[in-house]
Amino acid sequence: MNPQVGVIMGSQSDLPIMAEAAEMLEQLGVSYELTVVSAHRTPERMIDYAHSARERGIKVIVAGAGGAAHLPGMVASMTSLPVIGVPIKSSNSIDGWDSILSILQMPGGIPVATVALNGGKNAGILAASIVGSFDPQVGERLDAYKKTLKEKVEESAAQIESKGWKEILKN
Repeated sequence: MNPQVGVIMGSQSDLPIMAEAAEMLEQLGVSYELTVVSAHRTPERMIDYAHSARERGIKVIVAGAGGAAHLPGMVASMTSLPVIGVPIKSSNSIDGWDSILSILQMPGGIPVATVALNGGKNAGILAASIVGSFDPQVGERLDAYKKTLKEKVEESAAQIESKGWKEILKN
């Protein structure tokens, strides 16, 4: 099956965060590809990736980057596919704020959906939600996933209500 989601990152050091997106896509049964595409070190690769994504069957791109974090915005400027930016707190980052603001503060006409700092998991879920808007099977898997979240909260509430918070904190 051709990948529906492109998961790209500025460098291999971003992999631990971007792997969370890939893991969610796998859990939800959404096909994806994952690679390194640097806006600064391999701009031609980035341009080729963005320009060819739609014809390769990609429906949404998840782009993670730290520091100046130009990758999501630059890719979004070269494709009409939805782009989800994942700001990453990297070794050269200013507590992640540089990445957050670089991805969040896009000029009018070039939107990038932005998740929280190091939010690879949520980026994977959001990408699956976009695919699920036209793929009923993915939508059903998302519904089932969200049901498990609800059940976990209800379970936690029942434990606290029956045992009391002090007992819960002891364990």
